[in-house]
Amino acid sequence: MDPLPKDGESAAGGEPSRGAAPSSGVVVQVREKKGPLRAAIPYMPFPVAVICLFLNTFVPGLGTFVSAFTVLCGARTDLPDRHICCVFWLNIAAALIQILTAIVMVGWIMSIFWGMDMVILASSKEQGIPQQL
Repeated sequence: MDPLPKDGESAAGGEPSRGAAPSSGVVVQVREKKGPLRAAIPYMPFPVAVICLFLNTFVPGLGTFVSAFTVLCGARTDLPDRHICCVFWLNIAAALIQILTAIVMVGWIMSIFWGMDMVILASSKEQGIPQQL
């Protein structure tokens, strides 16, 4: 049984590795799996997303509540197979969770991160970066 190669040695011949050629690399794709609440965040216009972030920062859940109504106005989400009303109620549920758990700071932190996600989604939409579905 051959010993495993040491750091800096390749498996073939025990010679130090000189670095792999760039064309011999493996392409790895990372896809984020989103839960239903996270996938229900709408792709809003950038100024609206910034306003929602501002609202979520100072009044937890308020920006998420406002973003729920953008779904009714035609904002796209990562849940294309769900009905608009279902996505609306998922956003309302997220806002209620943020409001109710803000007392113990969890909801406030969640609310700020939710607002940051809204801004990130809006900026990626404006830049035309394709989103993985």
